[in-house]
Amino acid sequence: MPNQAFVFKKFTVFQHHCAHKVGTDAVLIGAWAQVENARSILDIGTGTGIIALMMAQKSQAHIDAIDIEQSSYTQACENAKYSSWPGRIDIRHASLQDYVKKCDKKFDVIITNPPYFVDSFKAPDEERSHARHNDTLPFKDLVEGVKDLLQPNGKFYIILPTKEAGDFKTIAEKKGLHLLKRMRVRRNLFNDTEKRHMMQFSFKTGALQDLTMSIEKDVHHDYTDEYKLLTSDFYLHF
Repeated sequence: MPNQAFVFKKFTVFQHHCAHKVGTDAVLIGAWAQVENARSILDIGTGTGIIALMMAQKSQAHIDAIDIEQSSYTQACENAKYSSWPGRIDIRHASLQDYVKKCDKKFDVIITNPPYFVDSFKAPDEERSHARHNDTLPFKDLVEGVKDLLQPNGKFYIILPTKEAGDFKTIAEKKGLHLLKRMRVRRNLFNDTEKRHMMQFSFKTGALQDLTMSIEKDVHHDYTDEYKLLTSDFYLHF
């Protein structure tokens, strides 16, 4: 992956300002989220702005995107400005906790690829640590923020490693956000270790739709048809 820019089919993500570069997780959750009928979308911890750009491509919604880091805010603003949808993406330099206090609207969809490391070793670079560790956005604060900002019939999407996904689910359901859809993501067809969980929460209850997909077949970069179909609107080589 080029360090300076990642070129997608309909937009380019420059990432030279950001400590946390474009990764598979953001593309996965951005591609999986169902937002076609949404009028308002919030992207929490936007980083480069990649998920906000994906949401703009997939919908006619107005997208608000927030990030606590100045460098990420600057980068996301640049990427939105030079995209095809600058009028529909509003980047804010704010933590979720501060944004909730000032925001006077609610969203049809909220989506995030959040920081999740809790006890692991922290990088010496402060901004990279913030991008990877949840000190600045604990799961409890994330759940409370989503509850305050989500429409009664809205949907909340998140991607996390398996253990952290279980922890988040417990916190969310205690606070009245219910898991309705989960996609268990495996690295390849022959490894049953789940790399990530993509989850959709709502205020309403219902039967859980629980599915599994693999990114690759048995050879590195030999991608499954399911993964290619999911991401084909974005990746140049699919």
